[in-house]
Amino acid sequence: MTDHILSLITFFPLFGVLLILLTSKRNAEAIRQMAFFTSVITFGLSLYPVIRFDRGTYLMQFTESAPWIPTWGVHYSVGVDGISLLLVFLTTLLSMIAVLSSWRAITERVKEYMIALLVLETAMLGVFVSTDLFLFYVFWELELIPMFLLIGIWGGGRKLYAAVKFFLYTLSGSVLMLVAILTLYVHSGDPQSFDIQGITQAAAGFSPKMQFWVFWALFLGFAFKVPMFPFHTWLPDAHVEAPTAGSVILAGVLLKMGTYGFLRFAIPMCPEMVLRPGTVKIMMILASVAIIYGALVAMMQKDMKKLVAYSSVSHMGYVMLGIFAYNMQGVSGGILQMFNHGIITGALFLIVGLVYERRHTRMIADFGGIARVMPVYAALFSVFTLASIGLPGTNGFIGEFLILVGAFTSHYRIAAVVGAFGIILGAAYMLWLYQRVIFNPMVIKENQKLTDLNLREFATLLPLLILVFWIGFYPAPFLDILNASVQHLIEPLQAFQVVMGP
Repeated sequence: MTDHILSLITFFPLFGVLLILLTSKRNAEAIRQMAFFTSVITFGLSLYPVIRFDRGTYLMQFTESAPWIPTWGVHYSVGVDGISLLLVFLTTLLSMIAVLSSWRAITERVKEYMIALLVLETAMLGVFVSTDLFLFYVFWELELIPMFLLIGIWGGGRKLYAAVKFFLYTLSGSVLMLVAILTLYVHSGDPQSFDIQGITQAAAGFSPKMQFWVFWALFLGFAFKVPMFPFHTWLPDAHVEAPTAGSVILAGVLLKMGTYGFLRFAIPMCPEMVLRPGTVKIMMILASVAIIYGALVAMMQKDMKKLVAYSSVSHMGYVMLGIFAYNMQGVSGGILQMFNHGIITGALFLIVGLVYERRHTRMIADFGGIARVMPVYAALFSVFTLASIGLPGTNGFIGEFLILVGAFTSHYRIAAVVGAFGIILGAAYMLWLYQRVIFNPMVIKENQKLTDLNLREFATLLPLLILVFWIGFYPAPFLDILNASVQHLIEPLQAFQVVMGP
């Protein structure tokens, strides 16, 4: 089993799908239990590579490879390094929490819903463990179907509009990415192969013109998924209309697929292109605009879920700022912030979902003073609010601090200043949200009947609460996982130095 641990982790959710298919849809409780225990076992399996991971090497570990379509040079090849390992762990954790959070929220078509969640988990895991470009693309596209169904069937009032918009936007980017993949495959040498490591080595020797077209095709494919400004317009609609678990997965994992694509493909495959001052300047501008724009628009929202959605646009801008700093602090901070964003924003969507299940409204004006009747809820809300702001002692501080240090030491000082200003705006909209929902006078009588969190609801937030403080006070174990892989990523780039004016 340990020789095939990544395959077991990736495809074990499909075993749960098989069990659910054999269960009558009338037995909803049994279906929930099977989905939950499947996700718990998958999470437990994902702990094995985390514990046994060799932190001293950048090489892919727990690798498996077998011919799939030999005529085309396609293999079933999987493996993880420090970058992908954290994302595999995040995926299994949030998938388990997503199933648990849906226990009472989803009462119709429970069987189909749980199947969609488990298939989505397999697709997301496949993206992060694939070391064959063809296999990566298969999982990348497979993820669209269950998420489309989750939004389109179990979403809110404008669910079909949001689902179609999500599908068309991300598919558009995927088509451009496919063009880049085919270009890389055709020009990778003889014999042709989809092996990511081999293609990366071959692509580094491409002409500047070839790298130009490959990079921008990959850029559009990944920018839609992040989403970077101005490709973000599908995100608020998808978040608002998706069920709570769908929003948790969308913010926690799916957005990271875009930033992971930049780290795994765009940067190492097009080193000359990404080091051009013009390219770096464009990335810094887009990241800086996303930070400020996302924060300002979040500040104007009346819907709690939409506010958290726009905060994701701002926070993903920090991730991109760190990645394109091209140094240890910036890139490590960007990757850690990818993980942190999944934890914090996933928790915030759960927080919003918990009161929505009770009041069936997400309008900020419909709440106020609920700390009196929901003290545990108010306490947890405060922790995740402060983590989102980046308070020292929480995981949000560690990631943002490293990103800003990386940006400043790489001479991207204007971008670093913009990022620091974005933290102030983030504090403004999050604290304002917290004040209006938790501390304002309780003028609406329905709020007096609200009940505090039960044991199951507290259990959904507890793992995220632990990680907020663990990373906040002792981030070393997580950064140690990243160090060798990040160093290997930036070593080829350190031969050049991109300097932007202060």
